[in-house]
Amino acid sequence: MADLSWLPRESGLKDHFLWGDEHFSDQAPGVMFAKKPILDPTGNPVEGLYSAWITLNNPQQYNSYTTEMVKGVIAGFQRASADSSVVASVFTAVGDKAFCTGGNTKEYAEYYAGRPTEYGVYMDLFNGMVDSILNCKKPTICRVNGMRVAGGQEIGMTCDITVSSDLAIFGQAGPRHGSAPDGGSSDFLPWMLPMELAMWNCISCEMWSAYRMKHLGLISKCVPVIQDNGRWVRNPAVITDRYVDDGEIVYGEFKTGKEAQKARDYVKAAQTDFALLDAAVNKILWAYTNLFPGCLIKSVDGIRLKKKFFWDQAKVINRHWLAVNMNSEAFLGFNAFNTRKITGQDTIDFIEYRRRQAQGEAFDMEFMAAVLGKPQA
Repeated sequence: MADLSWLPRESGLKDHFLWGDEHFSDQAPGVMFAKKPILDPTGNPVEGLYSAWITLNNPQQYNSYTTEMVKGVIAGFQRASADSSVVASVFTAVGDKAFCTGGNTKEYAEYYAGRPTEYGVYMDLFNGMVDSILNCKKPTICRVNGMRVAGGQEIGMTCDITVSSDLAIFGQAGPRHGSAPDGGSSDFLPWMLPMELAMWNCISCEMWSAYRMKHLGLISKCVPVIQDNGRWVRNPAVITDRYVDDGEIVYGEFKTGKEAQKARDYVKAAQTDFALLDAAVNKILWAYTNLFPGCLIKSVDGIRLKKKFFWDQAKVINRHWLAVNMNSEAFLGFNAFNTRKITGQDTIDFIEYRRRQAQGEAFDMEFMAAVLGKPQA
């Protein structure tokens, strides 16, 4: 056997992290980063191998991301990507109400609205957040602990695999609140849903159940998170049996009327337990651990390339449009939502908006005042 021991070689590992801990915080609002040991099927930790958990921590605002939190997500996925002891990344959030509801509306309304140049710079960060997930050289799992809405839906869909609480809801909010779902939804949804369902989900602002999304193939797994007297209880607000209604097969639709109210009251009083959700995550992590790492990430990137193709085509022009829109419809939409406790309504008067627009009125202060809500007496 040839002897190559004479070749000069460095020892130890180099530090490939771009940032230290400055973008991570246990204080809300913030992003937490932690490495957790890989668990074998018996629950025992595997020495020296980890999953990287990037956790949104802003539960008081449904884990909406602030500008600083966007930086934390970027830093978290870059760190996970560059750490050779990490098998995969898990993207999740604090609490049981929300994974993420998108950008922080208070920050959008009170700072970025009316400042298109500033919002354009912010969108560069947002695009970097999506890129950091798509470019992570470890598989990414979205652990959905609650509602995944608007920009939260977009960054969640960026991940490779999603496992969800069955109490979660999924959907967009843009056209109702002054924006467009151009942070990934208009790129990813046509890949993940039939075209017309992708269209309707993108523009209608309807909220769809986790069961419906699992049935349609948008997410990989949906598990109950309520335990009652030792038994797991599926989300009682959702119809989980197929039935025919006016010729249409319905699955995962929300109940209505008294049944819906009864279900909401039950869920509100129930205690959540994420044991099945975490077991589903651990099962995926264990599967990844028992694969060649190089072959694994090449396979993952081979699938991601299809998502990246359409994301890369549109992310720059979408950045510019979203910035300019902060001077018009986004200004109105975000301010309407941000002042809902003052006015009693979270949207503008769409009818009055369309009437004035049809009459060719200038988009000025009088126009805006006419369609925004008024403070309640």
